[in-house]
Amino acid sequence: MHQSVESKEPDGLTTTAVTKQFQKDGPNEVAEPAFNFRHAIIRRLWEPSAWILEAALILELILGKQIQASFILLLLLFAAVDGAIQERRASTVLHSLSHQLTPTVAVKRDHQWQKLPAPELVIGDLISLKRGDIIPADVQLLNQNLEIDESSITGEAKAVTHQPGETAFAGTTVLNGDGLATVTATGQHSRSGKTISLINHSRRQGHLQILLGKIISCLAILDSILAVILIIASLIRGENIIEMLPFLAMLFIATIPIAMPSSFAVANSVEANVLSKQQILVSDLVGIQEAANLNLLLVDKTGTITTNKSTVLAFHNFSNYADRVLLQAALSATDQRHQSVVDRAIIQYGQKQHQVALPTVKFVPFDASVGYSESHLNVDQQTLDVKLGSFKRLSALAKTPIKLPAQIDLRQGRSVAMLINDEFAGLFLLQDPPRADSAAAIQEIQRRGVKVIMLTGDNQQTAAALAPNVGLAGKVISFNGLASLANLQEISGIADVVPEDKLAIVKEFQKQGDIIGMTGDGVNDAPALKQADVGIAVENAVDLAKRSASMVLLTAGLQPVIEILDSGHRVYQRMMTWTITKLARTAELTMLLVFGYLFLGYIPLTLNAMVLVAILNDLVTLVLGTDNTTITYQPEKWRLAQLSKSASILAVGWTAVGFGILFWLHNQGLPMGQVSTALYCYLIFSAMLTIFMTRTKKFFWQSKPSNAVIAATTTNIVLSIILALTGWGVTAISFFLLLEVMGLTLATALVLALLQKAWQQN
Repeated sequence: MHQSVESKEPDGLTTTAVTKQFQKDGPNEVAEPAFNFRHAIIRRLWEPSAWILEAALILELILGKQIQASFILLLLLFAAVDGAIQERRASTVLHSLSHQLTPTVAVKRDHQWQKLPAPELVIGDLISLKRGDIIPADVQLLNQNLEIDESSITGEAKAVTHQPGETAFAGTTVLNGDGLATVTATGQHSRSGKTISLINHSRRQGHLQILLGKIISCLAILDSILAVILIIASLIRGENIIEMLPFLAMLFIATIPIAMPSSFAVANSVEANVLSKQQILVSDLVGIQEAANLNLLLVDKTGTITTNKSTVLAFHNFSNYADRVLLQAALSATDQRHQSVVDRAIIQYGQKQHQVALPTVKFVPFDASVGYSESHLNVDQQTLDVKLGSFKRLSALAKTPIKLPAQIDLRQGRSVAMLINDEFAGLFLLQDPPRADSAAAIQEIQRRGVKVIMLTGDNQQTAAALAPNVGLAGKVISFNGLASLANLQEISGIADVVPEDKLAIVKEFQKQGDIIGMTGDGVNDAPALKQADVGIAVENAVDLAKRSASMVLLTAGLQPVIEILDSGHRVYQRMMTWTITKLARTAELTMLLVFGYLFLGYIPLTLNAMVLVAILNDLVTLVLGTDNTTITYQPEKWRLAQLSKSASILAVGWTAVGFGILFWLHNQGLPMGQVSTALYCYLIFSAMLTIFMTRTKKFFWQSKPSNAVIAATTTNIVLSIILALTGWGVTAISFFLLLEVMGLTLATALVLALLQKAWQQN
C-alpha cells in the first residue's frame, strides 16, 4: 500500500487543553497489579509437581508417620516459596524493562510536531501514524487508509484495512500506510486497557531449553524404569509397597529438574538487569542465553557501522530547471513529520542554501518496498510529479536510460536520485562516515569468534570501499550473487540489499547451522529480527522492530553488542554449572538409592534425609545467577554429548565412592539410620564440591565463587554437620565418622578435578 498524505492538516491541542484533559483522565496507562507473593505460593501448591508431594504427605499421615510427613510438608512449602521468590525476581526486572520500552508518538501540540511518550497522550490529541508504529491509544483515522495488524487483540493474523472515520485500537500495529488520527480513548478506557509494552511475553524456547527438555524426558524415563525395578524387587521380597510409595514420589521430585524454568528466568533476568544499566533493553530473555552461541552477526551499515548522520556531499542538476527550483522540488518530496536519515540530510542541505520546500498538492512518504517518496507540485502552471529515492529503483522507472558523466563516482557515498515526470532530473551523493568506534568494536566482536557481515542497500562498489575501513576483510558481493557463492564465510558484506532480502539472508545462514545475530531498525526488518536467534533493534528503530527483536539498543554503534555477548557467556556458564551439577547428582542419588536397595535390602537414605538433600541442593540454585564468571572468546555449544561427558565423569566417580562408603559402613554393622546420615552428608558435600568444580575450567580452588554462592554452599555444609552431630531430623553419627566422610569426599573431589582437567585438555 502506498498512501498519500495531504498537505493540509488540522491543528492539534493547545497546552492548556492538554493540561485540562490530563487532569480529567490521567495518564494513558493502567497501573499494573503488584506482584502478589501469597498468590504465587498458592499457585505453586496446585500444580502437578506439588500434587506428587501432597499425595506422599497424605500417605505418610495415613501411615502415622508424622515426622516424615512434616519433612515432606517442609519440602512442599520450600518448593512453593522458592518458585515464588524466583518469579518475583524475574517479574521485577521485566516490569522495569517494560516501562523503559514505552513507545513514543508524533503529536501535534501548539501547532508544532513533537515526540512524546505514549502515557502522555490525552483524548483529542492529533497524532501521526506511520508504518511500524504501535498505535498508543484508541484513535479515529482522519485522512488515509491504514493496513493494521490486530492480532494482539483479536488473535487473527490477517491484516485489516481501516478507512478514514473508522476506529483503530491501542496495541495494534500499522503495517502499511501513513496518516493522521485523533485520540478517542486512553488508559483503562481504551480497547486494550493498558499502556502498550514492547516486552515479548511469548516464552519461546532457546537451544538450551530444548536440549534440557530432552534431558528431562530421559530422566523421567529412567526414574520410571528404576521405580518399576524397586516395586518388582519389593514384591519379590514380600515387603509393603504402600510404605515405599513416598520414597518413589521423592525419587521423582529429587531427580527431575522441576525448577529449571524458574532457574533459567532468574539467570537471564539478572543479566537483563545488568544490560539495562548499560542502555541495552532486553525484550525477550531467551535472547541473552542465545548470545552465548552466536557465531555470525549481520549488521546494518547505516546507523550501526556509520554515524547515521548523512550529509550531502554533492548535488548534480541534470534538468532544465534552475538549481534553486530543483532543490525546492526535492525538499517537497521529503517527509517533514517523520524525517529519515536521507530526509534530514537533504533538508539540512536546503537550509544551507536558504531554500524551502514548494507547496505540495499530494505527498506520498517513502516506502521501502517501493524505494522512493513522491510529491505532486504546481510550478509555473505545470503539475510536476517528483520522485526521490533509490538510484537503482528510479533508474528502472526513468523514461530514458540514465547515463552519468565519468567524473561522478557513485563509490563516494549513497546515491539518491530524483525524477520529475519520470525524467532523470538530479542526483544527491550522501556521505555517512563510519563511527569512530566501529572498527574497534568489530575487531572486538571478531575476537570473540563471531563473524561480522555488513548488510547495506548501497551498491557493491560503495560497500566494498567502506568495508576495509571498519576492519571487515573479505569479498563484498551483491545480494543477487549470494546464491551462487560457494563459501558464504568468505564474504564481509552484502550490497544491494532491500529490507525484504534480510529474512532470506538470515534463513540461508541458519540453514548452514549458524547461530545468527542481526541488527535492524525498520518495519521490513521485523521478520528477519524475529527469525534471527538474537534480533537487535538499534537506536531509533520503529516500534514493530523493537517488538520483534530480543534486544533494543538505546545508544548507537556496535559497542553494546559486545556487552550482549558477554552477558550470554555469563548466563551460559551459570546454567552449565546448574545443568552438569543436576545431572551428576541425579545419577549419583538414583544409583545409590536403587542399587543400594537391591544389594543391601533397604533404601540407604531415609525420607527425611531425601527431603533435606532436595531442599539444600535447591537453595544453591537461588544464587547461581549471581556467580562470578570468566568471559570466553569462542561461541559456546549446547551439546548433549558434551554435557553427558562432563556430567558422567563426576557421576561415575561420586557414585563409585558412594558405593564404597555404603558397603564399608554396612559391613561394619552400623544401624541403618547412621548409614543414612553418613550417606546424606556425603551427598551434600559432594554436591557442593560439584558446583565448585563445574563453575570453572580451572581447578576449583583457583577460581573464587561469588559471595552469595560461598554463603549458600557454606550454610548447607555447616547445617548438615550440625544435623548429623545433633541428630535433629536424622540419626546422629560420631564426629570421627563425619570426619572420615568429609575426608573421603574431599579426596574424591581432588582426583575428579585432575581427571576433569585431563579430559578438557584432550
